[in-house]
Order: sequence, then C-alpha cells, then structure tokens
Amino acid sequence: MTDTARSSPLRAGIDWLGWRNRIVARPGFQRWAARNPLTRGHARKDGEAIFDLVAGFVHSQVLAALIELDILNLLRPGPQTLDDLALATDIVRPRLEVLMQAGAALGLLRRLRPGVYALARKGAALTGVPGLTAMIRHHAVLYRDLADPAAFFRDAPETELARFWPYVFGGDGVAPDVARTYSDLMADSQALVADETLAAVSLRGVSHLLDVGGGSGAFLIAALRTEPNMKATLFDLPAVGPAAQERLGAASLADRVSLVAGSFRDQSLPDGADAISLVRVLYDHADATVEDLLKKVFQALPAGGRLIVAEPMSGGARPERAGDAYFAIYTLAMGTGRTRSSEEIGGLLRAAGFEQVRTIRTRRAFVTSVVTAVKPF
Repeated sequence: MTDTARSSPLRAGIDWLGWRNRIVARPGFQRWAARNPLTRGHARKDGEAIFDLVAGFVHSQVLAALIELDILNLLRPGPQTLDDLALATDIVRPRLEVLMQAGAALGLLRRLRPGVYALARKGAALTGVPGLTAMIRHHAVLYRDLADPAAFFRDAPETELARFWPYVFGGDGVAPDVARTYSDLMADSQALVADETLAAVSLRGVSHLLDVGGGSGAFLIAALRTEPNMKATLFDLPAVGPAAQERLGAASLADRVSLVAGSFRDQSLPDGADAISLVRVLYDHADATVEDLLKKVFQALPAGGRLIVAEPMSGGARPERAGDAYFAIYTLAMGTGRTRSSEEIGGLLRAAGFEQVRTIRTRRAFVTSVVTAVKPF
C-alpha cells in the first residue's frame, strides 16, 4: 500500500473537518441553526458555553472578590441586607449590589428580595471545602502570571508562581516559614485528596506505609485512621518536620509514625514499608526526576509491595477540564513539573519495573486520579 493510500482516510477526515468548520463559522448558518427546531438546542448550548469562556475571567474575579471581602462567611449565619453588607465590607451600596447580583447569577448567592441576599447551596458548599478559600486567594499569583497569556505560552517567562513555590526545588536550605506556607496550603486541601484516594484504594493488609513527600502528614493521618494497626513513615524535607510533628501530635498519631528527613533527589528512600504513597508528588517534578524517584520507590519496596500514585492527571487522548485546563497550566507556571495522563504514568511505572499497573476511577476526578502498581515477585 502506498503512503498516499495509507494517508487517504486521514486526508478525508481533515477535509471533512475543514468543510464543517467553514459551514459552522458562517453567520447565516448560525442564524439558521438558532431557529431550526432540530438544531436550536445545540446552538443555544454552544453559544452559552462560548460566552462562559469569554466571561470566565470576570466570573473568577467575582468569586475572588466575594472571598477577599469575606461575603460568603458573612452570609453563613443567614440572609443580610445590602446596607449591612456595605457597612461590613466598606463598599458603597451601588457597587456592592453589582457584585451581589453577579454572585447570584453565578449560583453562589441567592437574591431573596430587593436588597436582601443569602448564600446559595453552591456558596455554602464552597465555604466548607478545606483550603479552598485559601487557594482562591492564592490564585491572584497565577492571575498575574497569566496577564499576558500569549507571552506566557510563547516565551516561558519567569513567573511569580515559581518564586512562590521555592519549596518544590528541594534541598535543605528551604526556609521554615516558606515550608510552613506550602505545607499548610497543601494540607488543607489534602483532606479531599485523601478522602478520594482512600475511597478508591483499600490499605487493608498493609502493615507499613511510606508516604514520600508527605508534607505535614495530612494524607498519612487519614490513612492511619482507616487502618488502626498500620504503622507509617513520612519522608520529606527537614523544614517540613516541625509542622508534621505538630499535626500528627494533634491527631494523637505521632507514636505510629516515623519522621525521616531527606530529599529523594539525592538520597535513597527509607526501607521497611510494604506500600508507598506518592500523593501530589509526580506532577511537581520534571520527567528525569520522576523516573529517578520511581526507580528508588521500586528499590525500597519488597517483592509484592504496592505503590499508590494520587494526583491530578491529564485526560491524555480525551482532554478534561481539571487536568488539562487548570492543573496543566498551573504546573507550567510553576516551571518544575507537568500533569501527566494515567497512561503516561503507567508507562513510567512499567519502565521502572512495576507490574499490575491499574488506573482506578475516583468519585471526583477533578480532585485526584489514582494509579496503583505492584513490585513483582
């Protein structure tokens, strides 16, 4: 078969897509589709989705303003009048009303009657997600990095976000206050990741879990509570130790956890564990670092030992919003790692020697995805 013949199906597909795109882009076709009973539902849905993309930056800033002004928390006890909210936020009533109307349009607030607002279900749920309001405040850094999006993608500029997270570069010289900022922000949101991961993966039968890059121990605390007879080791940079010791002590679990200070970049992992967890670790690092880490994980595990990888992942062949339109861009701004698909992570695990590689569906993939593997006998 000639190259021309082999490429003809692809050529035909490209030609069809080009024809389709030209037709759909015509204003006359769009007017017809909006009137036709068979197509107007799709046309309206596509139009609304496009407008949401156009207005998305403003929507995110409305959310940021509601958080920064503490309006969601002010409404948690019950409805408030615009006059009371204006006094509490030091914003004149006409401008505040614009913000409150926008919040209601986005489903975060409810307008009960003129001048009176309450939390909507979505807004109430947002205030109950650990660490989410802190992350929304933190997004101001990412917004500044994306102020010139074309330059961001074209030029790989030095970003404020990369300076914000010096922790991820590793080493013993990380200042304690920087490490605490990182660990607190990560630990607050780690509760959701732990819930999703442990709902998808059972630790039954694990006698000793090593959590690599475990920060202040949020995931280990959740894991130990599911398996009361399990011991654990937390391996992370020395600067993280005090926060981990404090958090584990407050959870009355310090006697079940060994804290080992170190960097997986330049030393081996502690041995003695029959399972190792990498929770939101791989996507912080470049491919060479990940490949080296997975080799060290393989060496540290006994035959039959298990590895659990939990982090946001790309959709790969089927791009998805959380992994590809948020976390991929966030890690690009960090400048140190990238989101990978479960298939790509599986390939890295097999290259390191693991078998029985499985992608496990979680209830909320926008929180985390999970891949597990086993060291062969």
